[in-house]
Amino acid sequence: MDLPRPPASPIRLLVVDDHTLLRRGLIALLSQYEDLAVAGEAADAGQAQRAAAALQPDVILLDNHLPGVLGIDALAGLREVAPNTRVLMLTVSEDEQDLSAALQRGAQGYLLKTVDGDVLAQSIRRTMRGESVISPELTSKLVLAFQAQHQGALGAAAAPTEAAEPPPPADPLAALSPREQQILEQIARGASNKEIARELNIAETTVKIHVQHILRKLKLASRVQAAVFLADHQARSARPAIAAGSPGA
Repeated sequence: MDLPRPPASPIRLLVVDDHTLLRRGLIALLSQYEDLAVAGEAADAGQAQRAAAALQPDVILLDNHLPGVLGIDALAGLREVAPNTRVLMLTVSEDEQDLSAALQRGAQGYLLKTVDGDVLAQSIRRTMRGESVISPELTSKLVLAFQAQHQGALGAAAAPTEAAEPPPPADPLAALSPREQQILEQIARGASNKEIARELNIAETTVKIHVQHILRKLKLASRVQAAVFLADHQARSARPAIAAGSPGA
């Protein structure tokens, strides 16, 4: 007779926020989910680093506006003392520089505090699976920040040379159908599946299937990576953005 499987261990969390009421409210919210468990809390970067070292949580929910040291500046120390812990920024900051810096310094995701409780819980689970998560309304800001950095790097590196330019690589977007190219553009603008379905007059389930195909063809893991990929492609190319494809699915 097969023995029943033991329940999976809950995801252990460290909540870092300097506002006591907000921190306690967040802990109370997360305690409603059986697969989530708050292992500790901290009010500043120093407390967070000590707690992370002692507890080795699975996920740290990290506010950015902490006293003394900003959350994004505390990322390196947290990753040093808890290298296997994933960090999910949870903040009110919609600044694209904060967003870009957090992801570059190792945060697994970036969510606004206006996020719905169920969406937050699901984002924590996705973070544990190694996925990158970001508030949909910030996707376009991430693309703009990436474009600005890329253009700056190109300007700094520009110098006359007589060396022959290597032939350009094959365009990976050629593997996408016209409909998939349309949907990729919508993703880069920060549109949700529901918004894309309404814009293109197709079913939301059809959009989900197209998104899966796009990620597989481009060898990407998330919508955020897809948005950044398109921004990079457009920055490298002399062509304008992808032309709208035929309306057929």
